[in-house]
Amino acid sequence: MEHINVSEHAHNNTVAHAHHGVKPVRQSTFFYLIARAASFVVSRFIFKKKTLRNEIRGKRGPFVVIANHQAAYDFVNLIGATSRKMTFVISESFYNSVPVKGVIKRMGVIPKQQFQTGLKDIKAMKAAVDSGRILTLYPAGLMCEDGLSTPIPQTTYKFLQWLKCDVYMARTYGTYFSMPKWTKGLRSGKTYMDIYKLFSKEELETLDECEIKRRADEALLFDAYREQEHFMVKYKNGSNIEGLENVLYMCPHCKSEFSMHVRDRSVLWCDKCGFAHKSDDYGFLHNVGDGEEIRYVSDISKMTYDELSSRIASGDEGEVTLNVRIQQIVGKGTKFSDVGEGSVTLTKDHFYISGTLNGEAFERSIPILTFASLPFSPGKYFEIQHSEEIFRCIPDDTRQVMKFINKVKIFHELAAAEHERACHK
Repeated sequence: MEHINVSEHAHNNTVAHAHHGVKPVRQSTFFYLIARAASFVVSRFIFKKKTLRNEIRGKRGPFVVIANHQAAYDFVNLIGATSRKMTFVISESFYNSVPVKGVIKRMGVIPKQQFQTGLKDIKAMKAAVDSGRILTLYPAGLMCEDGLSTPIPQTTYKFLQWLKCDVYMARTYGTYFSMPKWTKGLRSGKTYMDIYKLFSKEELETLDECEIKRRADEALLFDAYREQEHFMVKYKNGSNIEGLENVLYMCPHCKSEFSMHVRDRSVLWCDKCGFAHKSDDYGFLHNVGDGEEIRYVSDISKMTYDELSSRIASGDEGEVTLNVRIQQIVGKGTKFSDVGEGSVTLTKDHFYISGTLNGEAFERSIPILTFASLPFSPGKYFEIQHSEEIFRCIPDDTRQVMKFINKVKIFHELAAAEHERACHK
């Protein structure tokens, strides 16, 4: 799913031209019902969804649903919340690579460039609302890898205000544990859905942006491990943390990088010191080695991020270059295939991609300010989208993926802060 990142210029442009002949995407009732039926099976038997509230059931007219994003298939818990069809906004990468692309297309989803929103995308979303539909957004854009929500782009709040309709929140609990990003497969266990009105159309007309941000962030941001303390749900195979070492690549005890491993499927340990923590069926960690106990995976991830931020601030860390294999979706296919190789350099303000693509030399320079993060799979790859091109980059050392993503986030924060200071001079 995708977040909204709208430049001030594009936003103002759209306000002036949004109604000029733009028609909403067509939605096939037949294919939508197929998708809803498949989603019902997953939500019932895998996610075991329990609805806490559902304030959109029976609601007519246009409105927006925003949702937090814990797992790739969060939408299956939401699609059946109303008998009406929803217009989902998803990333182009997901749209182009999903095996059932034909069904997705006929559902009337709006594909858009990851972490960027052009005039065409904004008009399509506005057209959906203006035609009386339900527009469904995942503002964070990425499901979490560590139980912590991805920050929400500042421009999201202005976009919600500009749509001029009621906004509902669909809060999901537990899908992170049912489908962790760092491993394969689904883990059956109870999840929860809470759908309630967040803003009325009238409120959005009068509230300032700071208050909209405060209330939206309060609804969207989460720590799945702290929420689990309340729900205490066991998930099938929940103690198996194989793959988590690709997210928690730095030891919280000795600060060594790429020294973390998983043994016996449930013990996270460092090969440089005595750190060792064992996971239980609820996903919590318990100390079985040296050092203090750190109960939450989310806390170790935050410690890793903060340590890297500190090293960058002190000058001990800086730009990085990774040798990569490059994949793209070729033609009308849905799978990423090898098309070349080269290097990706990340600086504090740009991505530089160079190498050989389809047998020819190429290079790209892409400003980092556009990207709050990147689509990625821990220990496997990351993706960079530039205009219509999507580069899936597989580093020679795939352990570097998570550190690279953390640097992208940190450099984006620095670039955004610098841009903000420049605008106020």
